[in-house]
Amino acid sequence: MLQNIKEVPVYLFTGFLEAGKSKFIAETMQDPGFNDGTRKILIITCEEGEEELLPDMFSDNVSFASFDDEQRITPDRLSAMQKRAGADIIVIEYNGMWMLDRLYNAMPENFLVYQEIMIADSGTILSYNQNMRQLVVDKLTSCEMVVFNRTTEETDRMPLHKLVRGVSRKANICYEDINGEIDFDDIEDPLPYDVNSPVINIEDIDFAIFYRDMSEDFEKYNGKKVRFKGITALDPSLPESHYAIGRHIMTCCAEDIAYRGLVAKGMGGLDIKTRDWVIVEGTLGVEYSKLYKAKGPVITVEKVVRADKPIEEVATFY
Repeated sequence: MLQNIKEVPVYLFTGFLEAGKSKFIAETMQDPGFNDGTRKILIITCEEGEEELLPDMFSDNVSFASFDDEQRITPDRLSAMQKRAGADIIVIEYNGMWMLDRLYNAMPENFLVYQEIMIADSGTILSYNQNMRQLVVDKLTSCEMVVFNRTTEETDRMPLHKLVRGVSRKANICYEDINGEIDFDDIEDPLPYDVNSPVINIEDIDFAIFYRDMSEDFEKYNGKKVRFKGITALDPSLPESHYAIGRHIMTCCAEDIAYRGLVAKGMGGLDIKTRDWVIVEGTLGVEYSKLYKAKGPVITVEKVVRADKPIEEVATFY
């Protein structure tokens, strides 16, 4: 019962060591719109960089706590830290080498993440992505904004833009130069297919992008006719002539490959079995399905033909 429990706003800053999280937090704390000097703020740090957040940098309404081991992050400890500080607001500077699930699963029920921002050094983030992609994807997946700092006139923004858009189409992107000036991303991000064509044709290499965009903004596709190749799956929860069709999608690495599909109705005269590769064409709509246990996307199949498996069976965002 949360009726009598005060909601605690949490502002979460993620990124890798020396990315500039501490500097960004310090600047945020100096904004009177965020820190009015009266509400008590608890800053929880999870790593120590060259630029530390120290108590003498802030007014008396700001207190500190820390974790040096991700295994110690528990609901009881987080709740105790908040109560001990009497905090109205919590700011967390999270360790980039720790997966975010650890923190989110440990959040007390009255903790609510109001904003999650990833801070990235524009000069090193692509190297991190090449060598530690799972950790980079982990931070990009749920953040609302990515701040690429330490940019110069020579910084090529396109690879940075593509890095974010390869994981999230929702996150805002901004670039902060070495003088602290911020410029918001204005790179157009067209889909690799025409959503306004009579039949939206999804190439094999674009299925992951299609599935994610459809999941995030289904109204764009509702009532539209689409054609794509997928692998079928029969499920006992589905009525006759219904099946799932989709692809295995990899977000960042082999460990996160998962089948993602939508309900199809109408076999078009084919005797479809699980793991058949087919090309379907039909109209997208929303219906209740036992497979989703809720309303979800359903394609009413008008044409279906057998197909060869694609060159790359696992769909990716690259």
